[in-house]
Amino acid sequence: MDADFWRLRWRDGQTGWRQSAAHPMLTRHIPAIVEPYARVFVPFCGDSVDVGWLRAAGYRVAGVELVESAVERLFENLGVEPEVETAGALKRYAGEGIDVFVGDLFDLTAGDLGTVDAVYDRAALVALPPETRPAYAAHVSALAGRAPQLLISFDYDQSRMAGPPFSVPGEEVSALYESAYDLELLESAEVEGGLKGLSPATEIAWSLKPVT
Repeated sequence: MDADFWRLRWRDGQTGWRQSAAHPMLTRHIPAIVEPYARVFVPFCGDSVDVGWLRAAGYRVAGVELVESAVERLFENLGVEPEVETAGALKRYAGEGIDVFVGDLFDLTAGDLGTVDAVYDRAALVALPPETRPAYAAHVSALAGRAPQLLISFDYDQSRMAGPPFSVPGEEVSALYESAYDLELLESAEVEGGLKGLSPATEIAWSLKPVT
């Protein structure tokens, strides 16, 4: 991952993925993935309002985010004063019901992360270029002990705009995850106005349940 690219995006306010309310695909589908009071891992969490929704719904949240200023803003928005400590190669911001690791996802270990019961991925897989996605999918699966996942992806004509967010069509989702998970397409919806107003796109929610 290009750390400078993402730091500049946050510094310059180029954060079009941020929302003012929790993602409706999260609120509709996470209860069927994992029950409240479980610990949900949110890669590339930023200062997402989804994190606040999960905590308010009774879930415990673990996140990882490359940009420290985004994590500081997250805790400020939550009204939580974090305890900050070193955790391996990363920093750990901790508060009641929440732990967020600051640094490169690929430097996070399962030992530092601890046990998680599910993964919620709305902004991570689609933020990565094709060559990085296989390593990402394998690493998150290993970190989470192959816990079930709620994954949200986009499908659109990549030639019409440059990512991120990138198009990750269903056949690629299957190729990345089908060896370890049973995949179910839960819901798809057209993106109102298209992505960045440049391309029609479909947003898709997937349930990933570990193969037994």
